[in-house]
Amino acid sequence: MSNECAVVWDDSLLSYDLGGDHPLHPVRLDLTMRLARSLGVLDGVRPLVPRQADEIELERSHTPGYLAAVRAAPSEGPDVGHGLGTADNPVFEGMHEASALVAGASITAAEQIVSGRANRAVNLAGGLHHAMADSAAGFCVYNDCAVAIAWMLSNGVERIAYLDIDVHHGDGVQAAFRDDPRVMTISLHQHPHTLWPGTGFPTEVGDGAAKGESVNVALPPGTDDAGWARALHAVVPSLLNAFAPQVLVTQCGADPHREDPLADLSLSVDGQRAAYRALRDFADRYAGGRWLILGGGGYALYRVVPRAWTHLLATALDRDVPAHRNVPADWIAHAATVAGNVPLPTSMTDWHDPGFTPWDGTVECSADAAVRDTRHAVFPLHGLDPVDSRD
Repeated sequence: MSNECAVVWDDSLLSYDLGGDHPLHPVRLDLTMRLARSLGVLDGVRPLVPRQADEIELERSHTPGYLAAVRAAPSEGPDVGHGLGTADNPVFEGMHEASALVAGASITAAEQIVSGRANRAVNLAGGLHHAMADSAAGFCVYNDCAVAIAWMLSNGVERIAYLDIDVHHGDGVQAAFRDDPRVMTISLHQHPHTLWPGTGFPTEVGDGAAKGESVNVALPPGTDDAGWARALHAVVPSLLNAFAPQVLVTQCGADPHREDPLADLSLSVDGQRAAYRALRDFADRYAGGRWLILGGGGYALYRVVPRAWTHLLATALDRDVPAHRNVPADWIAHAATVAGNVPLPTSMTDWHDPGFTPWDGTVECSADAAVRDTRHAVFPLHGLDPVDSRD
């Protein structure tokens, strides 16, 4: 397999635009790609142009009736139902085409990995993890994560681990595969008692032959870099080792950051950079290096998402950007034309130490209760000891 990382990108992906005042604004993607280019992260990289997912590919994860509703919505308006036409998921012209393009971009990335042309592939426009089989939800029309996973399963991949680090629970992907033993879904998110969508309790462990393969780490508001990393490393490596996936899919929402306006975790850009390095290590150790990387949420459009996801791109490409690197002046000059009066960052760091103390089986910090609850709910189903930190 090639050691290359494929980057799927074209400005046509900016057409997934829910409106000028909507939190999920495509400017975050444009600014990310501009920052990555300005820092030299994409030097010599020729992005792959995505295609639209076709009906067969979409219908592996969505009902025909829902696809028909998405197509009809621009002419029929909010009465079309299926969660369309709401404040979260407003109808817009070309909605089917734009949404199918995002899904197709994730398939394009998956194709690179399954074919062996690359061992890693990135679609930052993807990660729309809330869409359900028959409805839109949470800014997501088509669930490109589920669509890409279903495509890989239909093309010979037998075991896939999906790891979601968005601040919101990866509910749509969990729902799609909760009874499919070929897919393990793991989600680290803010506790559902305190944040939409209100799901993702540790007791949600999957159904039937897939019992134990839905994994949820529900973190308390205010969890910082140290607590978040402690929870990640206390839960994820043991489960990936036990499951032995052939591909690791990660949804890398940037909204756990402390400045994100829609949630209450407290990570820094430095903590996010460390998280991406951990995901890279997980892919190398447990999935033969096969790593499909998707974007996700992130609503601090100017200060956080471009820096976090530039670090993500750099990590995937093995071109790690030093944390203390200055943000280039040309990027700041352009961002100032679209950011209004938002103060812009001048460095790729938040000047925070992302170090953590590994979990040792005790409950010492606020995130440890989440670790305890998840391990007790899931670890015995994989023959692992929930109280032994060696497991």
